[in-house]
Amino acid sequence: MNPLITVENLCMDFDGKRVLHNISFEIGEGEVLGIIGRSGAGKTVLMHLLRGVEQPPSSGRIVYHAAVCDACPFLGVGSTAGKPCPSCGGSLKTRDIDLWNESDEDLKRRLMRHTAIMFQRTFALYGNDRVIENVLHALDDIGYPQENAITRAADLLDQVRLSHRMMHIARDLSGGEKQRVVLARQLAKEPFLLFADEPTGTLDPETAHLVHTMLINAANDNKMGMVVTSHFSQVISEVADRAMLLSEGKIAALGSPDEVIRTFLADLSDTEEFEIPEFGREIMIARDVFKRYISVDRGVVRAVNGVTFDVREKEIFGIIGKSGAGKTTLSRIIAGIIEPTTGEMIIRIGDDAVDMTKPGIENRGRAKSYIGLLHQEYDLYPHRTVLDNLTDAIGLEFPKELAMRKAIITLKMAGFTEDKSREILDRLPGQLSEGERHRVALAQVLIREPRIVILDEPTGTMDPLTKIDVKHSIMHARDEMDETFIVVSHDMDFVRDICDRLALMRGGKIVEIGNTAEILASLTEEEREVMATKPSST
Repeated sequence: MNPLITVENLCMDFDGKRVLHNISFEIGEGEVLGIIGRSGAGKTVLMHLLRGVEQPPSSGRIVYHAAVCDACPFLGVGSTAGKPCPSCGGSLKTRDIDLWNESDEDLKRRLMRHTAIMFQRTFALYGNDRVIENVLHALDDIGYPQENAITRAADLLDQVRLSHRMMHIARDLSGGEKQRVVLARQLAKEPFLLFADEPTGTLDPETAHLVHTMLINAANDNKMGMVVTSHFSQVISEVADRAMLLSEGKIAALGSPDEVIRTFLADLSDTEEFEIPEFGREIMIARDVFKRYISVDRGVVRAVNGVTFDVREKEIFGIIGKSGAGKTTLSRIIAGIIEPTTGEMIIRIGDDAVDMTKPGIENRGRAKSYIGLLHQEYDLYPHRTVLDNLTDAIGLEFPKELAMRKAIITLKMAGFTEDKSREILDRLPGQLSEGERHRVALAQVLIREPRIVILDEPTGTMDPLTKIDVKHSIMHARDEMDETFIVVSHDMDFVRDICDRLALMRGGKIVEIGNTAEILASLTEEEREVMATKPSST
C-alpha cells in the first residue's frame, strides 16, 4: 500500500503540559485508520494536527505524499504521479507536502481542499434550506459546473440513501439523516481523505450502524481513505482497516482493530459499589399529561398521550423507549421548556407544591430555577474558560477564591479528579476532549444546585471509562447533595446500572413503570435491537 501520510515524532503542548508524546505512524492510500482511546487521550488534538487546523505542533512533522499538477489546481494521491491530470490532461508530479512547514501556502490550501471532515455534533448544514440545496451549496463551493450540479447532487444523495428526503428542510431531519447530508456534502469535494471525529457518538445504535455503513460504502466507492476517532469499540471494529490506541497522548497499541480493542477493553473496570438510599417524598408528580401538535402531514400528533407517574426524592428515574416514543417531549415538559396541552405537572419546592403547567413567577418560573437540564446537544461558551463557564458566564457571581472552590467541588461531582479539576479551570472548551466538555456541561448544571436534574442521553459521546466516571458522579451527587435525577437514554447498560425505576414509553404513552430489571426484561425484540447499547464495554 502506497503511503499517504507519514507522521514523525509529533509532540503537542498546551500551557506547558505535553498532550501528545512522540507520535509516529503512517496511513496508506485508501486505508481506514481508527483511533480509539478514552476522553482526554489526545484523539481530537491529533485529528486537528492531521487536518492542518488550529495550532501547529510543538515539534515533529506531518508529511502528505501527493501528486500535483503544475497546469491546474488538481492534487491527488502520490500513486497517481506520472499519469495525466484528470482535470486538464497535464502531467502529475510527485510532491511531499510538509503540512505545518510548507512554504507554498497555495499548495497547502489545495491539499486541505482535498480532505473533508465530519464532526460528532456540529452538523454544519444550512438549516432552512432543502437537503438537495445543501449539497448544491457544497458543489458551488468547489466550482462544480452548474449545468451538471443538480444531477451530481442527486447522485450524492442516492449514494448516502437520502433520495427520499431531498426536498425536506434540513433542520427537520433526524440526527442520523443530518449526518448523512453532511457526508454527501463532504463527498462533493471528491476528497482522498475523510476525517470523521466521533461521527456517530450522539446517535442511537441502529442509526449509528447505518451511518457506519454509509462511511464504509463511501470509502470503497470513492477510493477514499479515512481517519475515524471514537470512544466506542464497535465504531472502530465496523469501520477501520487498522486501529491505534491512544493513552495519555502516547500510542499504546497499533495494529488490527480486534487486537487494539482487546487492549483498550482490558483496562475497563467498575468496582465501586453504592447503596440504594432511602427515598423521600414525591418531588415530582405528573397527572394525565397530554401534549398535542397539529401537523400538516399527520394531523393531530399526540407526542405525550396521557402520562401519569411520580418521582421521589433521591431517586434516579429512567425514561426509555424507541425514537419518537415521546421521551424528549416529556422531559422538556418536566423542565418547563414547553407547556403540556392538558394535565398537571407538580414539582415540590420545600413544602410547597408548584404546578409547572401554570405560568408566572410563583409557578413555572419559580420551579424552573430548581430544575437542571443537560441536553445531548449542550453548548459551552467557546471563548470563556472552564471557570467562567461554571460561574459568571451563567450568572453566578462569586469572589474568585470561592468561585474556584465551588467549581472544583462541582467538577469532582462530574467525574474529574481534584488535580484534573484544577488543571482545566483556565482552559477553553476547545482545548478539552469531547468527553471532558460533556462533564464540564454536567458540572455547569450541578453548580446551580438544582433539586432535580434531567439528563438527556448523558452517555451519548462518552467512552466506557468516562461512562463509569459519570455513573459514579451521579451516584455521589445523589449521596452528597440529596440530588434527584431523571435520565432519558438509549443506553440500556447505563440505565440498568444506574436507574432505580424505569418508565417505558410507546407512542406517547407510558405503558409500564417499575423496577429497572423487570422493565428491561419486558422489552420487545424490536425495542431491544433499537435501544441496544453500542457494545463498547463488554
